[in-house]
Amino acid sequence: MLRRLLGSRRRAAVVVAFWVVIAGLLAGVAPALESVENNASANLPPAASDSMKARELIRAQLPDQDATPAVVVVRGQGARAATNAGEAVTGITSALSQASRPHQVTTVISTATAPEAAAELVSEDRSTQLIIVPMSGSPSDESFQRAVDQVRALASEHAGRAEAVVTGPAGIATDTVKVFSGGDKILLLATILLVLVILLAIYRSPLMALVPLLAVGVAMRVSEATGALLADAGIITVSSQTASIMTVLLFGVGTDYALIITARYREALLDEPDRPRAMRTAVHRTAESVLASASTIVLAMFALLVAASPALRGFGPYLALGVAVMALVAFTFVPALILLLGKAVFWPEGADKAAGRSRGAGLWHRVAALVTRAPARVASAVLVLLVIMSAGLLGYHESFNTLSGFRTATESARGQELIRDEFGPGEIAPSTVIVRSRDDLRDGPAADAIAASLAGTDDVGRVGEPRFGKDGRTVFYDVVLGLDPYSSEALDAIAPLDKAARTAADTAGLKDVTVLIGGETAQNADIRSTLDRDTTLIVLLVLAIVTGVLILLLRSLLAPLYLVATLILSFLATLGATTFFTLTVLGDEGIGNRVTAYIFIFLVALGVDYNIFIMSRFKQELRTSPPAEAIRAAITRTGGVVSSAGLILAATFAVLMTQPIRELFQFGFAMAFGILLDTFLVRPLLVPAVVRLLGDRALWPARPGAPSAPATRTPPAPDGRAGLLLRAFTWVAVAEACTWAGLLIGMYFKYVPETTELGVRIFGALHGAAFITYVLLTILVAIRFKWRLGRTTVFALLAAIPPFMTVAFEAWARRTGRLPDAGTASRRPLP
Repeated sequence: MLRRLLGSRRRAAVVVAFWVVIAGLLAGVAPALESVENNASANLPPAASDSMKARELIRAQLPDQDATPAVVVVRGQGARAATNAGEAVTGITSALSQASRPHQVTTVISTATAPEAAAELVSEDRSTQLIIVPMSGSPSDESFQRAVDQVRALASEHAGRAEAVVTGPAGIATDTVKVFSGGDKILLLATILLVLVILLAIYRSPLMALVPLLAVGVAMRVSEATGALLADAGIITVSSQTASIMTVLLFGVGTDYALIITARYREALLDEPDRPRAMRTAVHRTAESVLASASTIVLAMFALLVAASPALRGFGPYLALGVAVMALVAFTFVPALILLLGKAVFWPEGADKAAGRSRGAGLWHRVAALVTRAPARVASAVLVLLVIMSAGLLGYHESFNTLSGFRTATESARGQELIRDEFGPGEIAPSTVIVRSRDDLRDGPAADAIAASLAGTDDVGRVGEPRFGKDGRTVFYDVVLGLDPYSSEALDAIAPLDKAARTAADTAGLKDVTVLIGGETAQNADIRSTLDRDTTLIVLLVLAIVTGVLILLLRSLLAPLYLVATLILSFLATLGATTFFTLTVLGDEGIGNRVTAYIFIFLVALGVDYNIFIMSRFKQELRTSPPAEAIRAAITRTGGVVSSAGLILAATFAVLMTQPIRELFQFGFAMAFGILLDTFLVRPLLVPAVVRLLGDRALWPARPGAPSAPATRTPPAPDGRAGLLLRAFTWVAVAEACTWAGLLIGMYFKYVPETTELGVRIFGALHGAAFITYVLLTILVAIRFKWRLGRTTVFALLAAIPPFMTVAFEAWARRTGRLPDAGTASRRPLP
């Protein structure tokens, strides 16, 4: 393959032209990524959770609940504050009731239209009043956002001497879109400029510095276009946060891969003057480590599919797609473009000088000498430093308040602040307790008894009058907590509310009672419990993936254990330092509720790259050197390039700190800090020190043999048992493909009314058994025939295609209506 792709400059030109044409074609047919982004589901709990069931029931049973309310907060000024507020409310209500108002405004609720609601709309000192403005349409539509801006303009115009700001769900949604969209261009430009400056300092050649940027541009164009097509078809979900992280991830990973390949190319030029042949040698020698790196990231991203939380589940496929495309571009486009540029790529210093710098700088020779001379002291010092950094976790706590995460002033945040100060913290986001029974609740004392029970629950500030649904069997209570509704204490208060309602309903003799709680506090409580479960599962799965990749790469059982241990220590130190810096120093309300999971996934998946690069080089050096010399050579030969790659990767993630969103700022800081930690402490000091201490046992059960000159070796022909293993491997692969096809056919016909689920269950069971057996046989065959990681990974990824396609089919079936929504399908029928 390398000979066909990189055999000459002409073939290299064909490869470059191929990627340019593919990028152009996809860009022409794909919709804009912004047009298919879905930011609504990213901040919601799973569809099957109680809070989401409550939201659907509210919309079904209460009229006009499909509207998204905007809340106008009017605060009077000066000695006549109450009078000014009243006059402003009258003027704003009149303006929003005229025919010229935005057509999305369905009605206006204020003291001017509903004087009986003054107790809930007017503060105690009467200086502040609320106007509720329900608005139709989707908050993600531009027309809805323009309507909110018009409401804000009308409120400001008719406020007179009072202050009027618009908040509530409609205002918050509009401000969220504005905050996210404002930072995209800054993020892209800052990333390009930062990476270009660092590459110029590393390569000292303008053209060589542009090669990785062009490769990232091609990969980004292909990934964004493909992702937009998949999102438009309903197969994957892309949010604004995912798109932002994809930008920095591709720049970081792409430049890393380009640095690794070009460093080996310069090294190969020392012994091979023929450039195409030297490039083939470079790609061949880096293929295993780069493929291991890309496979780890891709598999870690796909591991997110096990999550129930939409924020995590929708995060992985798009990023996995981007990294996979970036790896293909790095293996093909980067070498081809370098060959196509010829000698000019090394201008102005020339090829000889560039190749000479590949021998390693003096700094890394001194580091290697220190590690090999005093490994115990080096390892102890690094471990103590990591433990000290981990102590920052003592102050760790999470935040579920979206508005407090904006690092820029917004009108909706100002409105929430006024409501909290004038009406109490719980008024910001009341909860709705829903009780449903088979009995008619409009007659009898049950509804009032439940209200009294809720009012007597700890931390409840106020309970509104019961509201009955259209069927009379459902009653709704607006419950205002005396706590910040986004605090951990408020989230803990949801369970007692549920218990109080159930106890009162049972005492009243109601039959077949269903209790649900809706509102932002209940949704955050469901998000918290789901994230706790998902994070535990994902941590175990990602660690298993990383361990498996390292076992296949190093052919060792011991090495993956201490390498994974260093990754865990690095993660704990990074999270501790991030907690201390963002909460103690910067004063953030808490760590974003999804940030910890993101940090673990990316830091482990990317941090293992540097372990892969140095251990892969150590394994190669063992063929001609004893362990002590092998680890010394691995440090000196990989030190410069891996440190440069880590510096670029850290810098690209640090660009996220320019974003006005707490989650992205914290994530960017943590990734930059953690990658620098891995690059300059764990990879060059801790890991080599452990390897040096273990000596010949570093790759147990493998043991280094007597060093010898490199020699070509023909693999032995398979014996009888090996042939049997291969035949079993082939037949199981065929069985898996057949059962997968049968499973898809069965799923398709499952939702035709005259068929049953029996065929689906049979094919599903056969498919699952074949899949598990196939993966196990892949590992056995790989070990038996001593496959390299590349071939093993190809077969393992082939095994992952059927389950992924099954998930894609489910998404399509759900989108077309053949498969009921997950929340609807899993919901227990209500009486």
